Amino acid sequence: MNHTQDIAFIGGGNMASAIIGGLLRQGLAPAQVQVVEPFAEARARLQQQFGVVAMEHAGAALASAGLVVWAVKPQTFKDAAAQAKPHVAQALHLSVAAGIRSDSIAAWLGTERIVRSMPNTPALVCKGMTALFARSAVSAADKTRVEQVIATTGESLWVAEEKHLDAVTALSGSGPAYVFYFLEAMTQAGGEMGLSPEQSRQLAVATFAGASELARASTEPLALLRERVTSKGGTTYAALTSLEQDHVKEAFVRALHAACRRAAELGDEFGK
Repeated sequence: MNHTQDIAFIGGGNMASAIIGGLLRQGLAPAQVQVVEPFAEARARLQQQFGVVAMEHAGAALASAGLVVWAVKPQTFKDAAAQAKPHVAQALHLSVAAGIRSDSIAAWLGTERIVRSMPNTPALVCKGMTALFARSAVSAADKTRVEQVIATTGESLWVAEEKHLDAVTALSGSGPAYVFYFLEAMTQAGGEMGLSPEQSRQLAVATFAGASELARASTEPLALLRERVTSKGGTTYAALTSLEQDHVKEAFVRALHAACRRAAELGDEFGK
């Protein structure tokens, strides 16, 4: 981690907080982190939790930042960029804002040194998955710098084409909500079958975590891992047969395509 340059965050919400916390754990001094956050309550929280510099508006102090992380809502990005642009011309820019394409960011900021990312909320517990896309002006050293920052929140991977970030948004960006959705269903079913809510939740969460870790540790196809748990005529077979009869897999795949389409629409809507 390069500790010689300041890092500025435009927006101080959950994702910014996850990255800031990770950077400080790796040794970056709080005085090297600036946050532009318009809400007084959020600024007070950032200052109390991390001891960083939090300001209401972008100003000349941002010129010291070698990296600017854009963690604003899509609908406020353009106005925030106009305010910060005079002060951040020399910086590398990393966007964690959903939907806003790098063409729009480049036009708003007047620079091509832009990396666009799609993180997810497990970054809050250092288990995030972030996809990254770099514009052509981003150097190898710039990419390494971004990787070091994102590593404080979990894993990352690069995609060669920006359009693939819409698919990433559908798969992993929105993905935690799908997991929570299935956990809700499993917990509900456990209660209906006589377990307590606490028991049902513990069993469901541990099962998801354990199965995910098993999949991570294995190089075998996911279908084979599933088949090994499924004995013909057994309990798992009964459950999966019911899911197939209800066309759950097809519905789930359609849902991800819907999320991908919406990600593209957000880029059109907020990138003007």
